[in-house]
Formats: sequence, C-alpha cells, structure tokens
Amino acid sequence: MNRLVQKFKNTSVPDRLSDCHGVVQHLKFANTVANDAYPMALYMAVYLVWFSILERMNRLHYTVIHTALDDKIPFIEEFILPYYAWFFFVAIIMILLYFKDRATYHRACAFLAIGMTVFLIVSTVWPNILYLRPAQMPRDNIFTHMVSAIYRSDTPTNVCPSIHVYNSVAIILAVHSSSWRVFQKRWVRTLVTVQGILIILSTMFVKQHSVFDVTMALLMSLPCYLLTFRMGFTFVGSYMTKQGRRLQNSES
Repeated sequence: MNRLVQKFKNTSVPDRLSDCHGVVQHLKFANTVANDAYPMALYMAVYLVWFSILERMNRLHYTVIHTALDDKIPFIEEFILPYYAWFFFVAIIMILLYFKDRATYHRACAFLAIGMTVFLIVSTVWPNILYLRPAQMPRDNIFTHMVSAIYRSDTPTNVCPSIHVYNSVAIILAVHSSSWRVFQKRWVRTLVTVQGILIILSTMFVKQHSVFDVTMALLMSLPCYLLTFRMGFTFVGSYMTKQGRRLQNSES
C-alpha cells in the first residue's frame, strides 16, 4: 500500500491530457483539472443565486439611469445577434484558456470575479433602473422577436455597471495577454476584439444599457486590468510559482 501511495506522489502531472500515460497520470490530471476549475464554478453558482434574488426583489426606490446620449442612440434590433453571442463568446474563450493557457485563465477569472462582485454589491446597495426600451417594437421581424425574448427574461433593473461590457473587456484583454500561439495570431486577436466591441455596442443599440452603464464598466476595467493582467493577481495564489515548482518536480 505504501508503495502505491509513494508511486502516486512521485508520478508527474502532464500539462495535457494527451500526454498522460497510465491510470495514475490520468487520475492526477483529473484531480488537477478539478482543483483548478471548482473555485470559479463555485463562484458562478453564488453569483447566479445572488443575482436571481436581486432580480426578484421589488424595491421601493430605484435610481433612474439616463444620459442625453441615450436619446441619440437609435434602436437597431439587428444588434441582438452580438448581444446573444456574448454568452458563447465568454464561455468558449474561457474554456480554451483553461486548457491552453491556465495562467491567463486564472487572471481572467480574478478579473471577472472582482467586477461581477462589485456589480452585485452596487446593485444591492444602490438599486437602479432604466427606461430606454421601446414601448412598442418599431418593426416585426426575427430580430425584434429575439429582443422581446430578452426583455421578458431580463428586467431593466440592476444594470450598472454593465456586466455584458465588463466581461467582454475581460475576454479581449485575456486573449491579448495569452501566451497560447493561437491567441497570439493577429487575425484571431482582431476577430476577438471586433466581436467584443460589437457586443459592447449592442448593449446600447438594443436598449439594454445606458451609456452610463457602459462607461462605468469600462472605467472599472482599468484598475482590474492593472491588478490581474499586469500585476498577476489571482485568487489561487501565485499560479506561475506553482507551475514552476511542478515543472521542477517533474524534471527531477
């Protein structure tokens, strides 16, 4: 038994599943994946519960968010496509980072968690609402139907700062900071950046957010970028140091 335990401890953990050989390496790889994945999964569960409670609360007083620029921005229903794309945009990039560039993944997780927590706190202590949605759809087409579906599922409360915008910025920064060779290609970074910008614009063109919400999200992104992507802060400690020790142990 002691020999089996010792063998398990001494077996190195490959960085990729394809490099695993034998049951022990597969088990250790699965354990490493689970340890790296569960903190963000747990946070998302807490976030969704907290957000759901906020969405169902009826407050006595809401601060109405509105700027003069909001009245000048037209309603363009076709922008619902990039708005919907946000859900896949964030998930796909984060999954790719998780398997291809774990250090950047952890920095992106920290960036996301900080901003989303600030959003929850702001929404809790400062209830806000917007009245930008059209009273009646100006046209009848597939795009306006998609907009109406979003309106029915998402209330116009708790909108500042815009998480759609903030998370899109996080993904753009993560791709531009990644060491993975695919994300270092210029056309990939350009594609991700353009998609992120379209998502940010979509929040205003489909009247889901005010210019104020977007501006606050962009301003909040700056200190979080400096803290995570520049200074390397993560909630899992010094990930690069852990990786270095792991590589040293595997080489010895």
